[in-house]
Parts: sequence; structure tokens; C-alpha cells
Amino acid sequence: MEKHPASRDAFTAGSLQIAPILVGVIPFGLIAGIAAVDAGLGSFQAYALSPLMFAGAAQLAMVDLIGHDAAPVVIVATALVINTRFAMYSAALAPVFLDLGPIRKAYGSYLITDQSFAVSVMRFNRIDEPLTLRFAYFLGASISLWGTWQVTSILGVAIGARVPEAWALDFAIPLVFIALLFPSIKDGGGAVAAITAATAAVAFASLPLNLGLLVAAAAGLIAGTIWGRR
Repeated sequence: MEKHPASRDAFTAGSLQIAPILVGVIPFGLIAGIAAVDAGLGSFQAYALSPLMFAGAAQLAMVDLIGHDAAPVVIVATALVINTRFAMYSAALAPVFLDLGPIRKAYGSYLITDQSFAVSVMRFNRIDEPLTLRFAYFLGASISLWGTWQVTSILGVAIGARVPEAWALDFAIPLVFIALLFPSIKDGGGAVAAITAATAAVAFASLPLNLGLLVAAAAGLIAGTIWGRR
């Protein structure tokens, strides 16, 4: 009987922890919906994209390529490259959720995002608690973001391109990730990884298929690992 209130508390804690980040996700979702319409997707296709894919950066890259009539193989490859970071997130969370059943692992992997991963890892490193409470916390953070993303992206599709450019909603996208980055840097290794990845992302931004993102992630991991071993 005591498990249910405790799980609800953990779920609520996850929802509250990610709430400030959702402020930045709102314009991000609006942009994703607006971009889908601008790229020429039909209303049904634009509405279905967010729940089916649920990957903001990859969605924006895909609709941009669709709008420029890129080849389907390029569109798919770009999305896969951008989303390779989720393999790293899953590997990091695998020891934490090792004993979860296959169904929970399946929908948990669907819900994982940059933001929910970041807030969950920070809590898991700070608080030692049972698996059920950890998963409840993760769900609280993930579902809150999922709902926000779906509502705002659908709203973006509905209003189309009627949002004034002066609002500069696209400026909110890097702010979301910057807000996640700094609280996650706890030591010299983290700082070296962040600086290296940022430098590599700028240096290799011109690579095709958004490969610069993958190169930057690999460079950051290698640099952080080398620093940590020192």
C-alpha cells in the first residue's frame, strides 16, 4: 500500500523538476509545428510527426530537408545520425533500469529526451532510491515534456506561418539546451567535454547530413574520458 503514494511523489517530483525547462520547450514545439507546415506537409502528416517521432532536433532537420526536396535516404540518414545520441543516453540509463520489464523499457525508451535524461541522471547521482521510484521520477519528467511537446507542436501546425518573425521563437531552441548543459557540468572532465564538443560542433557544422553533431558528441566523449583518466 505504501508503494503507490511514494511512486506518486516521485512522479510529481520529476514533473516539478522539469517544469522550468518546459518554458523553453513551448516555443521549440511551436517552431516544429510551424516548420512542418512551411515544408509542405499536409495537416495529418504534420500532426502525426510529433507523436510518431518525438525528437525535436531531428524533426526540425527532417522538415527542413523535406522543404528542400531532399532525397528520402538523406532525410532518413540525417534523422538517424542526429538521434544517435539517444543510444548514449540509453546506455547510461541501462544499469539503472536493468531490472525493469520489457514493456516498461519499451515505452521508457520512447519517452526519453535530452531534458528528461539530464534531470533524471542528476537525481539518480544524488539520491539512492528503489527502482520503482527512479522509474516513476523518470516518467514524471518524461511525460510532462511529452505532453507539452505534443500540445505545442499541434498548436504550431494549427497556426501555421502566422507567427510574426519578430517573435524570434527559434532563439529559444539553443537556450533550452544551454539551460540543461550548465547544471550538468560537475567537474573538470565535464567542462572539457562540453568545451570540446561545442568547439567541434562549430568547426564541423558544414559537414553534410548533420554529421557535425555526431563528430562533436564523439569528440566531447573522448576528451572528457581522457581528462577523467588523468
